[in-house]
Order: sequence, then C-alpha cells, then structure tokens
Amino acid sequence: MRTSPDHARPPARIDLTARRDGRVTEIVFRWVCALAVYVPLAILVWLLSDVVATGVARLDWDFLTAPPSRVAGRAGIYPALMGSLWLITLTAVIALPIGVGAAVYLEEYGKRSRLATVVEIAIANLAGVPSIIYGMLGLGLFVRAMALGETVLAGALTMALLVLPVVIMSSREALRTVKDSLREASLGLGATRWQTTRHIVLPMAMPGILTGAILAVSRAIGETAPLVLVGAVAYVAFAPDGLDAEYTALPMQIFNWTSMPQREFLVNAAAGIVVLMATLLVLNSIAIVLRNRYQRRA
Repeated sequence: MRTSPDHARPPARIDLTARRDGRVTEIVFRWVCALAVYVPLAILVWLLSDVVATGVARLDWDFLTAPPSRVAGRAGIYPALMGSLWLITLTAVIALPIGVGAAVYLEEYGKRSRLATVVEIAIANLAGVPSIIYGMLGLGLFVRAMALGETVLAGALTMALLVLPVVIMSSREALRTVKDSLREASLGLGATRWQTTRHIVLPMAMPGILTGAILAVSRAIGETAPLVLVGAVAYVAFAPDGLDAEYTALPMQIFNWTSMPQREFLVNAAAGIVVLMATLLVLNSIAIVLRNRYQRRA
C-alpha cells in the first residue's frame, strides 16, 4: 500500500529538528570543553605571573649561591637547590630501572599469571595513596629499620617508592602500544623473548616510557610531606656532599620561608618557587629531547 505525501512529511521535520538539536548540543559541548581547558590555564597563568612578579626582584647570583640566613636580604637557596638535584637524580636512578623492569616483566613475561594480576591491582591502588603515607613508610623502613638515618639516600628511596607506581603504569601503557605482530615476527625469525624485548619492544616504547619518567620527576620534585617525615631539615647551611649527608630541598625551604612573619621572606619564597619551576623545566626539557630522539629513531 502506498503512503501518501502527507504521511511522509512529519519524519522529515523530525529529522531536521533532531539535526538542529544535535548542532546545538555539539556547540554547547565544544564550549564546555574549551572552558575546561582555558579557565584552569588562565588561573595558572595568573598565579605564575603573580609569583614571578613578586620574586623576580630577588633573583640574582647571590640568591642562587648563598646559604639560607635569618636575615631575609642575605638568605640564599644554594643548599636547597643542590639537595633537590641530589634527590631527583637518585630517585630517577633508583625508580626508573626498577619501574621499567617491573613493567617489562608484567607485560612481556607474566601477563597471564595470577601474580601479575595481583601486582597490577596493588600498583593501581598504590598510585592513589597520599604522599604522607609514603613518608611514614620511609620513616619506618629506611630511616629506622634499615638505620639509614635522616640522609639523602633515605629521602631518595622514599621518593622512589612514591613515583614507582607512576613509572610502572606509564611504562606498561607504552609497552602495550607496540603491536603484537612485531613481537610475533621477531619470534618467528628465531629471536628469543629477551632479544625481541630489547631490540624491538623497548626502542619503540621508549618515547612513552620517557613521558612517564617526566611525570614521575615532576611529581617528585615538588613533594614536601614525605621529606618532612624522613628528616629533610628546613634550615641547612651547606649542600649535601654524599649519600649519608643531611639535606634540605626546595619545597622545604619555600615552606620554611612562607611560615616566616616578615614580608621579605615571602619575597624569598616567591623567588624560590621561580627557581623550582625553572629546575623542573630544565629537567623536563632534557627528558623531552631524549624522547623526541627516540621517536625519530623509531
């Protein structure tokens, strides 16, 4: 039976209405997403501008090379800067090999085992643990049980525990981006599992692994709560000279200055924040250069 033209028109009008509503919804959604990007970015730019404007007058060579002082005009940040560099270097040396090795084992060797499933759940839970808990663990394990004391090594081991879940999870995601067909082709040509992992999988996953390293270092360099518990001193007049030395860090020094009642120390804290951000940018830039080099090779 034929349908009359009168019965064919309402669906067309409904279709036009649905299209119009879909366009409106798309425009609203696009604006909401744009606001989600630009509003936090504007707040960040405003905060950074205020910090830089406050602290830039205090930034000079003497500020970078002088020890802290109870006189705001003579206080420097050299011991804290060197302490942060010691901590970040040791944290990266400890956490990155262990984290990447754990990710390789879980993805390439133990993917179907029960142990891998349990470890994966544990790592996912550890990634959400507050940093103060890692400080308590470092205090009980490294400072007291292992008798390392309140040293740079104890602080670095604690920070390594803090960033290890981030390194493992990001490295596993990077390894998953390598196609299984490449693994199968390498194994089919007679290569062992280790040769396939070393020469095929790791080079192709290295950009993603380095991205995870950037995130881990970025988190570690700004942490204060774990360092308070494992013995980072707020006032240290000398830079660390070994793994067993006392130390402080940039976040600790900034926190100490912000607790001072004098306005001049707040200016010092703003200058310290600028130094902390500059240090983070330098370290991240080095990691980004290495990542881009591996991407070109891949």
